[in-house]
Amino acid sequence: MKKILKGGCVVNACGSRYADVLIDGEKVVRVAEDIVCENADVIDVRGKLLFPGFIDAHTHFDLDVSNTTTADDFYTGGRAALRGGTTMVIDFACPNKGESLQYGLELWHKKASGKTACDYSFHMTIDDWSEENIAQLPRMFEQGVSSFKMYMTYPAMMIGDEAIFRALQKMRELGGIAGVHCENAGVIDALIAQKKEAGEFSPAAHPQCRPSILEAEAVGRLLKIAQVADVPVVIVHLTCEDALREVQAARARGQKVYVETCPHYLLLDDSRYSRPNFEGAKYVCAPPLRKKSDNARLWDALAQGEIQTVATDHCSFTLKQKDAGREDFTKIPGGMPGVETRGVLLYSYGVAENKLSAEKMVDLLSTAPAKLYGAFPRKGQIAEGADADIVVYDPSVNGVISAETQAANVDYNPFEGFGTVGEIAQVYLRGVLAVDHGAVLHDRDGVFIPRGKCAL
Repeated sequence: MKKILKGGCVVNACGSRYADVLIDGEKVVRVAEDIVCENADVIDVRGKLLFPGFIDAHTHFDLDVSNTTTADDFYTGGRAALRGGTTMVIDFACPNKGESLQYGLELWHKKASGKTACDYSFHMTIDDWSEENIAQLPRMFEQGVSSFKMYMTYPAMMIGDEAIFRALQKMRELGGIAGVHCENAGVIDALIAQKKEAGEFSPAAHPQCRPSILEAEAVGRLLKIAQVADVPVVIVHLTCEDALREVQAARARGQKVYVETCPHYLLLDDSRYSRPNFEGAKYVCAPPLRKKSDNARLWDALAQGEIQTVATDHCSFTLKQKDAGREDFTKIPGGMPGVETRGVLLYSYGVAENKLSAEKMVDLLSTAPAKLYGAFPRKGQIAEGADADIVVYDPSVNGVISAETQAANVDYNPFEGFGTVGEIAQVYLRGVLAVDHGAVLHDRDGVFIPRGKCAL
């Protein structure tokens, strides 16, 4: 069935214009003024902004971590994503040490297939640099997985500098891209031990054990390793000015570095860890929340193009799960929900406050991640031939974020009480109206999206 979205403002990263959008099946077939098409349903979107479906390239659904499993699996997480305008997620397939990459990929397909509301793809986590996994890397590309993740912290997942270097060399050979979680594991462990010796076990100790300078050290070390390997890298969930300085230094040397940040690093600060009655546990994540000055610097970096994407690192746990660390902050499962609120937060606190243009928001949430991770031009734009993934945004309706109204399978929201400018009125997934004023109409229609090489 053909559809015409008529009279809205089409916002792409390259510019905005008032135009009609003709959809035929799953694809956009025309973007122009005053489209007339027989037998097409006409949907009036006057006064609305039409964004390409958002891509969240950093989620953790159905992940076993900290002796528990994330509260959101691909069903509940996919519903939350779609309701928030995210029409595609790229989750992390995480085989355990000793398990092969192929096993991890097949396991994540089982977790997601037939259960996900939005489209999806996978990054492959490299937490075991073995001969078997090295041999399987070309097969990952053949199966549409062209991006990888490595950790410089967390004993269950981290690999050493030598393995990181060899993996980056392999990325250069195969044309892949790797994202890296950057923190100095050894010093963090020492600081944790000292806090425990001093009898400090509350969430307030968490950011003190993971200071921004240790993130910056790891970013700088990674970028020097990448310089020797002569390959671009992605710094995931960058949080602070200290780390950004290391990126600037690498770029001044001529390196290509891509940077991702998250809404919680733009809008929340480390004072939340000191809230009474264990409230601080809600905000335990790694790297932790930083200072308000870091919030401001990251907004500037977004506007200036120093940061390429905004993802969420959605890794949700209920308050009961968080309570496992009431007597020891190191046992609090680390992570927060965010996949449902990213779009409305970027519009409300970026576009509406003149920190970002609407076009820059689209680039950060849609176009740049599509290009970075090899899904463009199918995803990330409203243009002829692209998937008809479209967010209809009504800037005239304000609201308030509340856990009571969210779709995510978690009983709190880190942005509780935040006012919002505008709302997501409808979401189209490959041409089908999938969300209408908060109601998820189709919650198992997501498909796996194979991806190619980085095109950013």
